[in-house]
Amino acid sequence: MDVIHDTDECRRPEEGSVVTIGAFDGVHLGHRAVIAAVVERARAEGRRAALVTFDRHPAQVVRPESAPLLLCDLDHKLELLGGTGLDAVVVVHFDEERAREEPEDFVRRVLVECLGASHVVVGEDFHFGHRRRGHVDLLGELGREWGFTVTGHRLVGRDGRPARDDAQVSSTAIRRALTEGRLDDANRMLGRPQELRGPVVEGDRRGRTIGFPTANVAVPVELLVPADGIYAGDLVRADGTVLPAAIYVGHRPTFYDESAAVLVEVHVLDFDDDLYGERVAVRFRHRIRGDRAFDSVEALAEQLALDCAEARRLLEV
Repeated sequence: MDVIHDTDECRRPEEGSVVTIGAFDGVHLGHRAVIAAVVERARAEGRRAALVTFDRHPAQVVRPESAPLLLCDLDHKLELLGGTGLDAVVVVHFDEERAREEPEDFVRRVLVECLGASHVVVGEDFHFGHRRRGHVDLLGELGREWGFTVTGHRLVGRDGRPARDDAQVSSTAIRRALTEGRLDDANRMLGRPQELRGPVVEGDRRGRTIGFPTANVAVPVELLVPADGIYAGDLVRADGTVLPAAIYVGHRPTFYDESAAVLVEVHVLDFDDDLYGERVAVRFRHRIRGDRAFDSVEALAEQLALDCAEARRLLEV
């Protein structure tokens, strides 16, 4: 899959492209259904299957005070898109200048001159360009001028078909499920375990003093962390090694008040190696319980032993 970061360097393919556009945060099952349709049509017509996305969520620039936290970073998103059959992904650098770009200029620059679009697929509520002036109908008008057709699709369910509002798969629905502690629902919509990535950094080593050493993973602030609690999942090392783990997300209320920063701490089962400085991935497979304060360190240690036993059971370790 070709990844194009600079549209000025983009070479328009002679055969043209079938294109979809969007943030594609999380590359969930709804996204994959749309991408599969784009790939299928491109193959049938002998064209390239292409996707246009952004190097950050546009809301982070346009309305940063209410921008959503993300399900994955750009590198992870490109990795997930690499397994969908796409021939090319255009990553648009989105900044204040790009936010002021008129819809007509975006279409000419990206869809026509870069990708040679023959057909474009977007969500029926898709908006683009300065002050969100662009929409599906305008895109259709521009398509008639530039020689491409447009399909505006409804949100779909997990089977890839248009769904009722309460059954639709969307990044918003996944974020809501994660923040409410409904990990199973989120993972079903994603089609995979939710995953966060970051470096292992120095903590206060408190876990080691009570018999449960943890890797403190520094998750970028723009990423959504699941609801506070204990989870069973995996820690994936930089070399691809997958290690079963019990995962803690929270403020450690036994030791600190709620003003403390949210931590992602991973206790790798049957493991006692040094992970400091290593960039890892944390996969959330099962939610065990919510977070709570304990009356003593001894009571906390007893509960952690039970949590690790439950993680072993769920992960079949």
